[in-house]
Amino acid sequence: MQQLGGLAAIAQAPGLVTADRTRPVIDAGVAAGPTGRDGAIIWAHADRPSRMTVEYTTASSFANLKRVRGSIATAATGLTARARIGDLRAGQDIFYRVILEDVSGGRTMSAPVEGHFRSGPVSGKAVRIVWTADVCGQGWGIDPARGGMQLFKTMADANPDLFVHVGDTIYADGPLRPEVTLDDGTVWKNIVTPAKSKVAETLDEYRGCHLYNRLDEHYRRFQSSVAQVVMWDDHEVRDNWFPSQVLPDNLPYTEKRVSVLAARARQAFLEQYPVTMARAAGARIYQSVPVGPLVEVFALDMRSYRGANDENMQATASAILGAEQVRWLAGALTRSTATWKIIAADLPLGIVIAHQPGRHEAVANGDDGRARGREIEIAGLLRTLKQCRVRNVVWVTADVHYCAAHYFNPERAATKEFDPFWEFVAGPAHAGTFAPGVIDKTFGPEVKFNGTPPDLKPNRPPGPGTQFFGMLEAEPASRALTASLINTAGTRVFTRRLDAQ
Repeated sequence: MQQLGGLAAIAQAPGLVTADRTRPVIDAGVAAGPTGRDGAIIWAHADRPSRMTVEYTTASSFANLKRVRGSIATAATGLTARARIGDLRAGQDIFYRVILEDVSGGRTMSAPVEGHFRSGPVSGKAVRIVWTADVCGQGWGIDPARGGMQLFKTMADANPDLFVHVGDTIYADGPLRPEVTLDDGTVWKNIVTPAKSKVAETLDEYRGCHLYNRLDEHYRRFQSSVAQVVMWDDHEVRDNWFPSQVLPDNLPYTEKRVSVLAARARQAFLEQYPVTMARAAGARIYQSVPVGPLVEVFALDMRSYRGANDENMQATASAILGAEQVRWLAGALTRSTATWKIIAADLPLGIVIAHQPGRHEAVANGDDGRARGREIEIAGLLRTLKQCRVRNVVWVTADVHYCAAHYFNPERAATKEFDPFWEFVAGPAHAGTFAPGVIDKTFGPEVKFNGTPPDLKPNRPPGPGTQFFGMLEAEPASRALTASLINTAGTRVFTRRLDAQ
């Protein structure tokens, strides 16, 4: 058993150097997230109340620095701080370093921690985006003896311009056991912290789940090497949650109101990633991110505005995105001048995901007829995109713990008012792997590839061939987009080239 507690666990994590404890310590790495076309948010976590300063430049030698003062990491912010840097020219490598100043009176300074990302490519430059999801789920935590979270190293080796984390950034409802015996008789040994020893309910427990992932050296190094867009799904709160849900008494929660749990989890999520500078409870998670003239990413929030998980067979629309987000998405896609419009969704469109018998978690309802329930909201969006002649739309998603490629064809569909499109599914990043799910035919999906066999035993542990990320590569001369699904070993298990219309 490897039992580590709180932020002391981070200080003792493999690959970290114990610092002079009289100085502030940046104890969970640094990260950057793009904002608009010329800015970024820089993030860090401190071991004590501290003021952030960010120095940044386009030179790896850190010559010609610009300097920005950021926020103060306090107990109220989960000891996280951030700063916005702007006026970034397109197509630049941005090198930054974060320094913390103790605000308790000693005025001591931390050692700097460095990071790097790229601003959106200029015209004529290729774009490479990777995505995945599902971190430390189904009982699979960090086992240093097995190399930790290897998929993040493989993604770093791919040298992407942008990383899109499509959700399930944590498993707040998934406590870890110190040891798991595998089928071959060997033992998986998890690092376990107090926050990962029970279901998360308090704000600090949710924070602790996010910090747990940063104990892994591959995770920390990856987050400091590439700009990231981060979304949430269900396990940031608990499995298959919806805002009006009240938990039954047989579940191990003292707080039964999911709206209360979700508010705490939302605060922790917004603190722990460079998603937004906003602190308000209603700060928007969904956003669009331009990645040069070739690509724009539209990252969705399929949690905050949904209705209850039910039979999903209503004759009128049931919300999963909500009317306001649908209007935003349709308008933003219509206005986009990017060749490729990438919709990043935390749930797939055509895979049936059951909450429990008779209650559906995602868009599909298992009925192959015309759109009903949540499918109506998506059908309306797809119809609008067809009417507005929005071309070259590709969906990327995760959640189901296997990789797949689906081609949605109106000629095969019961609801036909849309242009054909592709959906690529990736994940898990470091969680249990499962067999393919059931396909709903309402929008005519054709399964072009599944990355796991139909008879796969459930909840396979992380390994070279059982974890997956996706990669999109846009090439300027041809304007083509190549989508690949890649395993931890770096093998491209599926590749498809798409030509721009």
